[in-house]
Amino acid sequence: MLRSRPGRGDGRAAELLTIGAVAERTGLAVSAVRFYEQRGLIEAERAPSGHRRFARATIRRVSFILACQRLGYSLGEIGERLAALPDGRTPTDADWERLAAGFRADLDARIQGLIDLRDRLDGCIGCGCLSLENCAIYNPDDAAAGLGSGPRYLLGNTADDLDR
Repeated sequence: MLRSRPGRGDGRAAELLTIGAVAERTGLAVSAVRFYEQRGLIEAERAPSGHRRFARATIRRVSFILACQRLGYSLGEIGERLAALPDGRTPTDADWERLAAGFRADLDARIQGLIDLRDRLDGCIGCGCLSLENCAIYNPDDAAAGLGSGPRYLLGNTADDLDR
């Protein structure tokens, strides 16, 4: 359901959405919309009746949150990124562009990590399990442990980094 309110200096009435309308448009449960508000990820105004009303731009913020969660970002990380958007006004294209630029390098690194995982998971990853025949070639006696903990070859090391 939409409500109108006076515009913020632009001569237009701004649409306010009920919590149910935001939930319906984003595919979230009403309780999830409330949760995002409680976490400070989105803002609501209160109608004289006390009911929550959301700016239409809230749909974009919620959609952004959902996309980031699907990519593995925590709500804390998402909230830190959203804090870069302006308070008290609908973000402009330039605001969203700045936010997107901040994500670009991180997303590129995550994509490369997924490609590396896909391409190397069927071979020795330097984790120390020594359960594959080729581990004896690429990680003899768990020599990769000297490079640090974890799956060393997925984390960027190679067999060439081993002191042989």
